[in-house]
Amino acid sequence: MANERILVVDDEEDLCEILQFNLEQAGYMVDVAYSAEEVLKQDNLDSYQLFMLDVMMGEISGFKLGTMLRKNDATANIPIIYLTAKYTEADKLRGFSIGADDYISKPYSINEVLARVKAVLKRTSQNAASAAPVKTNEIVPQKEEDVLIFNDLQINLINKTTFIGATEISLTKKEFELLALFLQCRNRVLSREQLLENIWKGESNVLDRTIDVNITRLRKKIKPYDKNLQTKQGYGYIFSEK
Repeated sequence: MANERILVVDDEEDLCEILQFNLEQAGYMVDVAYSAEEVLKQDNLDSYQLFMLDVMMGEISGFKLGTMLRKNDATANIPIIYLTAKYTEADKLRGFSIGADDYISKPYSINEVLARVKAVLKRTSQNAASAAPVKTNEIVPQKEEDVLIFNDLQINLINKTTFIGATEISLTKKEFELLALFLQCRNRVLSREQLLENIWKGESNVLDRTIDVNITRLRKKIKPYDKNLQTKQGYGYIFSEK
């Protein structure tokens, strides 16, 4: 069971209660606050391992609160996940420029939130561990997320499984690698050259048609998310969240 402390900050009390209940069911210790002002009155903020901040709150927004937490030496290294209905690219980039560790748009599924919380906390602990001296032959865990999630589409990079909801999807090695790459680079156009370099690296005589065939097969297997895997004529392919 997890034992990390999490502070959820949102001016919608119902959402706070739902998040608190589900996070506590997952084993976390959770406190809630309904405004940035309430947070700033606390003197124990350094006791948390994660802040989950709504963006649109009263006079002090989540972005402003996040900036203040980053400037405070006691909380500068505590990860932040933004929870918000504002999900334009500009908003997302602003959040990451402040130092966000993840960004989840509303409405969200509880399973997605729990998976992202787990991934952020794991990555934070790995970063702390990587700062320590490494013994000879010791394997340093990768910093990438073990599970990639988009709605109820999930890819586990460790055991190489793919699920849509509770249904496991059978993918070939190339199809799995393609889908993983697209989810890691979602909303970004990947050229054929980039796909060849990352998926078919070192293989000779790979034709453009090979890429097309694999993506066509992949689309058939990941319905209804085949609509998210789009062709950008003359540029390549993109996994769009819209």
